[in-house]
Amino acid sequence: MRQAQKKKDKVAIVLVLSFCVIALTSIFTLKSNIDKINGSDTDMPVSENTKTEEKEPSNISEGDSEAQASAEIPTVDSLQSKSASLPEFIMPVNAEGTKVTNPYSMDKLIYSVTLDQYMTHCGTDIEAPEDSQVVAAADGTVTAVYEDDRYGTSVEITHEGDMITIYSNLSEADMVEIGDTVTQGQIIGGVGSSGLFESLEPAHLHFEMLKGGAYVDPAEYVNF
Repeated sequence: MRQAQKKKDKVAIVLVLSFCVIALTSIFTLKSNIDKINGSDTDMPVSENTKTEEKEPSNISEGDSEAQASAEIPTVDSLQSKSASLPEFIMPVNAEGTKVTNPYSMDKLIYSVTLDQYMTHCGTDIEAPEDSQVVAAADGTVTAVYEDDRYGTSVEITHEGDMITIYSNLSEADMVEIGDTVTQGQIIGGVGSSGLFESLEPAHLHFEMLKGGAYVDPAEYVNF
């Protein structure tokens, strides 16, 4: 009887110990899961972990809001817009009986009497009597006065709108200097025959125009 009782006591003790082990294991497992849940925020992507702050109600009235919005819209001054536009250009030769002999031609070849060959032509030749007045086609600043190996005595004027005009084959260019500010119609030289490439042709102005550093057809800007 005593041995049977001892066996029952041992079984009870084993059961109690087993229950304690299971209970402790459950507690540790539960605690571990809770810790994981509490620390999961740090493992989330930044975009998901960031909380959006609630905006406080604005005290700005509808009229003030519209005024503020209109103030933030950039405006363009009319004078600034006008100055950024291209200037109007006039005929660069002040004389009667002028005529265009060789037009601008960069997309097809034209015949050169002097060189006796077909070639492109980056300007417009305006025939006029020797020493006829050559005038600035628009307001601008003289940015170069030089001797061109091909087209002779030349004057370069820079205008608004990234435009440049070049007056070549001049008889003289002593009327202006680099840095001079000239007005539209101001005399800057005379029609001549100083250009080597066009020396066998009658006296004329070799007139070039560039926009953004590229040659353009002067006939698109000047009424010849």
